[in-house]
Amino acid sequence: MYALRTLGNQRQRTAAFWLLVVLTLMVMGVLQIVGQPLQTSAAPQGIVSFELAGSPATAQAILDSWDGNARIHAGFSLGFDFLFMPLYAASIAAACLWGAGTLRRRRWPLAGFGPWLAWGLWLAVLCDIIENISLWRLLVGTVAAPWPELARLCALVKFGLVGLGLLYGLVALAAWAIGQRRPVTPISV
Repeated sequence: MYALRTLGNQRQRTAAFWLLVVLTLMVMGVLQIVGQPLQTSAAPQGIVSFELAGSPATAQAILDSWDGNARIHAGFSLGFDFLFMPLYAASIAAACLWGAGTLRRRRWPLAGFGPWLAWGLWLAVLCDIIENISLWRLLVGTVAAPWPELARLCALVKFGLVGLGLLYGLVALAAWAIGQRRPVTPISV
């Protein structure tokens, strides 16, 4: 976040932001492709179902629904997610900082919430790391408490912070778009 704020001029910051967004979307696309074999009747949302299992019984049912190939995909997904974490956090945090500036200039409420939320995205990454370690323990070890419960708790915090960050960015984008509209000058006859 600090690096983006101190990175040259506005044009360079904008270019860096869009590069982050493109890289984030590319990695997200890879994760979607890798995650396809993880979608089963026990895990309709693939790895997300595993993240949110919340109990040893549910986690075991998901693991039992995955064949050896799917388990390899799950392991790769958990590892590749470590590349995704800083990308999504930096992209959304940058959007929150931009949003805070946009809302501040337009005197909208909650402008001061943006920097806090930007830092919250790094808490989401910490939760994601703990979640992935918990899921890895389940994938390669014995399915037992507290790993499914810990993974679920961390996933819920992560998804909540990411969702708030995206919502904040969308609100700021709406505020920016409203500010960009110019009044239509009536044509005089």
